[in-house]
Amino acid sequence: MEPDRWLGVELRHLIALEAVAREASFGKAAVSLGYTQSAVSQQIATLERIVGEKLVERPGGPRKVSLTEAGEMLLRHAQAIVARLSAAEADLDALGNGQAGALRVGVYQSVGEHVLPPLMSRFVENWPRVDVRLEESANDVHLLEQIERGELDLSFADLPLPEGPFEHVELLSDPYVLMLSAELDPPSSASIDEAVGYNLIGFRGCRSLNQIEASAPEPLHFVFRSDLNRTVQGMVAAGFGAAVVPRLTVDADDPRIQVVELEDVPPRTISMAWHRDRHRSPSARAFVELAQQVSAELVPGVSLVR
Repeated sequence: MEPDRWLGVELRHLIALEAVAREASFGKAAVSLGYTQSAVSQQIATLERIVGEKLVERPGGPRKVSLTEAGEMLLRHAQAIVARLSAAEADLDALGNGQAGALRVGVYQSVGEHVLPPLMSRFVENWPRVDVRLEESANDVHLLEQIERGELDLSFADLPLPEGPFEHVELLSDPYVLMLSAELDPPSSASIDEAVGYNLIGFRGCRSLNQIEASAPEPLHFVFRSDLNRTVQGMVAAGFGAAVVPRLTVDADDPRIQVVELEDVPPRTISMAWHRDRHRSPSARAFVELAQQVSAELVPGVSLVR
C-alpha cells in the first residue's frame, strides 16, 4: 500500500472508529459525537478505503457491531494519537498560564495522608498563585491514564510503572507489614509465611498486591476486600482477619492493632510520574523537587513488633 494514501487519514476518522468501538453501534456513536449516523458511517467507510482493510463488522439489525482484527489494531494506534493530541492541548494551556494557573496532581490515600500535607504547605508558600487541583483515586492506574491523556500534570505512582509515555523520580520506600488485631498473640516471625495461615483483608485495587502474592510460599486466602485504608484496618481490628499492607496505609495510633514489618517482602517504591513528552512548567518541576524533600524527611511513626 502506498504511504501517500495514509495522509488522507484524518483525526475525525480515528475518533469515529473509537466511538463505534466504545458504543458497539453506529447510532450510539453518532449521538456521543454529536454527528448523524450517516456521517459516522461515511467516516468509517472512508477510513477503510484509505487503509485498505475492513475495520468494522456490520451484522445488521439490532445486533451490535464489532471491530475486526485490523480494526482492533488500528484502534490502539488511534487511542494513542487522540491521547497525544489531548496532551498537546494541555501543554499549550500550561504554557499560556506561565507560573500561575492550575497544577493538576494525582494522589492516592496513603500519600494523601502522609506526604501531601507538608508538601502542600511548602508549595503554597513558594507558589501562591498556582491553583493545585487534586485528583484522588483508590490506586494509581486511573491516574496514570489521565497523565497519558494530558488530564493530569503529575501523579504519585507505585513502581514499576505500567508501559506508557512516563518519566518519574523515586520518592520513598514503604515496607510491607502484617497487621493483626491487638488481641492476638504476636506472630512468631517477620516472614510472609505468617500470612499464609490467616484469613486476609486486602485492597481491591492495588497493583502491589501481585508483588505480595508472588512472595508468598502458598496462595493467600482473602475473605474481604476494600479500597479504603480505614475499612481494611477496622476489619482487622475487629478480628475478621489479618492484612498485608504497606506501612503508610496503617494508622499508627490505633491501639486495636499490631504490626510487624515483613522482612522477606520487598517494599513498595512510591514515585512521582509525568508524561515524558509534555512540557513541564516551572511550578510542576518545583512540586516534584519539594515532594523529594518531604519524602526524604518522612519517617512513618509506626511502632513495629519484632
